[in-house]
Amino acid sequence: MTTPSQTVGPFFGDALPYEGGPEIVFGWRPEAIKVQGRVFDGAGVTVPDALVEVWQADEDGRIPARPGGLRRDGHGFSGFGRCATDVAGAYWFRTVKPGSTGPGCAPYLSVLIFARGLLKPVFTRMYFPEDTAAHESDVLLNGVPVERRDTLIADEGSDGSYRFDIYLQGERETVFLAF
Repeated sequence: MTTPSQTVGPFFGDALPYEGGPEIVFGWRPEAIKVQGRVFDGAGVTVPDALVEVWQADEDGRIPARPGGLRRDGHGFSGFGRCATDVAGAYWFRTVKPGSTGPGCAPYLSVLIFARGLLKPVFTRMYFPEDTAAHESDVLLNGVPVERRDTLIADEGSDGSYRFDIYLQGERETVFLAF
């Protein structure tokens, strides 16, 4: 007998606390950037109870791997953030722009989305729009059909922030990765 699947979420505010959540680096750091967006369902309606996590390399392309590295002390870099969407389906992170982790890899954020109606969380990447030369040699990005690649590339705001809206289904569905 197999056990039936259960969907992810909804989440309750006290269920997955993470101190510092979306504040991967503090705003006083001159290299701090803001990444923000909204999560949409298949009907184009925002999802007010999703959970978005990001994992990333630091400015030099190093992936944090030290024991206790998820603690926030204001000086180190954890490379991890978690943010629940608000009533408008919005999320945000304050972080640094990552460096490339190696040849054939443009700078990116790994993004994990938990939301109601999903049997498992979904994974994607967010690339930065100004890295067009690096996009041309990125192995993963070049494995995505040309007409869908823009779903993985953030928009840059006039204030230097980045906007990355996530569409779980539908005509504008974000490309999700299988592992």
